[in-house]
Amino acid sequence: MKSISKLIRRFVGIMMLSIIFLVIINVTFYAIVFVKNTPAFSPWDMAQQTADALQLTDTGFFLPDDIAAKLKEQNVWAVLIDDDTRKVTWQTNNVPDNIPMRYTLSDIANLTRGYVDGYPTFTGESPNGLLVLGYPKDSFWKHTRASWDYDFIANLPKNIIIILAVNTVLIFLIYAAANSKLLHSIKPITNGIQNLSSGSPVCIKEKGVLTELAEKINKTSEILQKQAEQLRKKETARANWIAGVSHDVRTPLSMVMSYAEQLENSKNLSEIQRKKAAAIVKQSKRMKDLINDLNLASKLEYDMQPLTLKQENAISIVRQVIVDFMNMEIDDSFPIEWKAADTLSVCYINADTDLLKRAISNLIQNSINHNENGCVIYASVDEDNYTCRICIEDNGIGASDEQIDILNNTPHYMICDTNTSEQRHGLGLLIVKQIINGHNGKVIIDHSEYGGFKVMLIIPRQSTT
Repeated sequence: MKSISKLIRRFVGIMMLSIIFLVIINVTFYAIVFVKNTPAFSPWDMAQQTADALQLTDTGFFLPDDIAAKLKEQNVWAVLIDDDTRKVTWQTNNVPDNIPMRYTLSDIANLTRGYVDGYPTFTGESPNGLLVLGYPKDSFWKHTRASWDYDFIANLPKNIIIILAVNTVLIFLIYAAANSKLLHSIKPITNGIQNLSSGSPVCIKEKGVLTELAEKINKTSEILQKQAEQLRKKETARANWIAGVSHDVRTPLSMVMSYAEQLENSKNLSEIQRKKAAAIVKQSKRMKDLINDLNLASKLEYDMQPLTLKQENAISIVRQVIVDFMNMEIDDSFPIEWKAADTLSVCYINADTDLLKRAISNLIQNSINHNENGCVIYASVDEDNYTCRICIEDNGIGASDEQIDILNNTPHYMICDTNTSEQRHGLGLLIVKQIINGHNGKVIIDHSEYGGFKVMLIIPRQSTT
């Protein structure tokens, strides 16, 4: 899995960065310590400078004041050993009492590479003998038996690199061994989380270093599965209830409509009574349409209404709907005008013809229902490189910005408005949205350029076959 490999790369990257960071920190630390503890002036250089400055005059040996001051500042004593007699022929005033005044060749060899009575000593060559500087006992440590094989020194850089490489490998192996169990436990955890996001049931073995986390994921999966099952049962019951109510209401409603139509056409009734019967017929038809809409909306929502998609010409479908409305002899106060460009004769889409006609009919009927004083309804079809755009708009009363925002973003069956005596926007537009969603398209509700209400259906185009 990508997540596991990414996690492993992250662990390895952190480890390598940690090693590099530690190496840099250590090298910097030792460099600072080395520089801080290295004297600004080497004691060997100081001994040679003192030997060069010591002069023999007629009255004896003379050491310049600046050199004498440096020696005094560092609490260093000095003696001059004669080459021939190996006796001390000159000394500073601060020479300890236990410092010998006569030396053998063996003593000179020892003090040159080591100490005199615990004092680290450094020598310089003088024309009058061997100059010896003695530093405080705790000031320097001298390695008196230094001897290194030449090949060891020559191969030291290579050996250091090899040692660092071996150490890096060992650290990596230790790190990998320490985290192998963690990585082994993470894989089923990540698989479980991915399955949770897709709604699949999860059952992770509750063992390893992430046992508690695996247990929590398993419990979460059980809760989600129970909730999903309860939701399925509720939605199934809801769909069955809507379908049952729709079926049970149709029969008595048909009888009411039939008797009401007979009364409406009866010449034995007064004009007022026939108008009342006509109102019953009208409202019964509205109830029938609402029931049909509710049943269709339920089927579309629960994928119980299969879509039969095939390549169709959107322009022909829209024109057929307009012709059907004209054949219904709708009120003259609702003329329908075709506004598509004459140069556009075909716009192919994959469509379920009956459902798409139902969506367009709902939009035209919506304009009729909400403009009781009449309006002009404009229908058009346009296209771009990828989509076909079916637009139904009017020059009626329109809707406010707030209402349009609600219609665009609220998926409820019914959207309340102030006019409760007429069909509401919500259910008819919901069906339109559901149908267009089934066509992989989208619905945009907006103000019309003619001052009324506008709905645009955007459906993916198909290439001409």
